[in-house]
Amino acid sequence: MLNIVLVEPEIPQNCGNIARTCAATGSRLHLIRPLGFDISEKAVKRAGLDYWHLVEVRDYENLDAFFAANPQATQDLWLATTKAPRDYTQAAFSEDCWLFFGKETAGLPEDFRMAHYDRCIRLPMRKEARSLNLSNSVAILTYEALRQNHFPGLAGEGEMLCK
Repeated sequence: MLNIVLVEPEIPQNCGNIARTCAATGSRLHLIRPLGFDISEKAVKRAGLDYWHLVEVRDYENLDAFFAANPQATQDLWLATTKAPRDYTQAAFSEDCWLFFGKETAGLPEDFRMAHYDRCIRLPMRKEARSLNLSNSVAILTYEALRQNHFPGLAGEGEMLCK
């Protein structure tokens, strides 16, 4: 199962979109605190996230707590950052890899990026553009990881009939 890890996400709409991507793809969502929003059952219902029950969501107090609970993540992680030395097409994703994304205003912590320098990847874009929206970045890398692994567990065809 693919693992999407959001480190200190700030914008609830982004998290909602990412959760929907996780619901559609069967990916697990990991949230590293502090969060810029409430994920209590009451808040989720109020936001109308009718797909939230389809997402396996786990949250952690910080990165140390995350790695204490998931030590295997260090063996197969990828860090999405605009500062990466290479683009995502050079990554070989496994179907159980861990994709890390930083908060909207600052990205992933520098010390974390430097500790995993060889696992940092970026989405190519124009120099004038600061970055892509977080939920778009997650969707692109999630589907690339799934594509490389032949979309495990996902429907292979649509319902459109031929004439």
